[in-house]
Amino acid sequence: MDKSPDAFRTISEVAEELDVPQHVLRFWETRFNHIKPLKRGGGRRYYRPDDVDLLKGIRHLLYGEGYTIKGVQRILKEEGVRFVQGIGRGEQSVLPPHAEPAHEVDEGGSAGSSADAEAADPPASSPGQALAPDARRELRAALEDLYECDRVLRSLRDMPDQAPGD
Repeated sequence: MDKSPDAFRTISEVAEELDVPQHVLRFWETRFNHIKPLKRGGGRRYYRPDDVDLLKGIRHLLYGEGYTIKGVQRILKEEGVRFVQGIGRGEQSVLPPHAEPAHEVDEGGSAGSSADAEAADPPASSPGQALAPDARRELRAALEDLYECDRVLRSLRDMPDQAPGD
């Protein structure tokens, strides 16, 4: 039985709809303070339709358009939640010119190494041979996934050892 469009969705339903793992949705909650699912007993998350639209917009900006997390945070700050929800609903297809993907590079000319660092545009292999926009988006999405993996691994390394049953 299909749910009503106004029904709340569980994290597993949203993850399946967006084709991302559940841990990615939980990670995005830590990076985008606008994502606030209703939490019930045991921490079970329930997403409102507006939450799902926001997540769809964030996913599209990250994976479809090649924005970094900081870039999407900037769009949310400058354009607002409704703008990103519109992207998620397919109502907003063109981003304003000032919201082009931007990648910060440290003063030494290389991308930072922390999990939150922005990546520099990859250089073309030779003059006049730039990467295709689709390839660039795929590389940026893969880089974000690598940053997320690095963050998870670092957090696991920093956890104290626990004996079974602790």
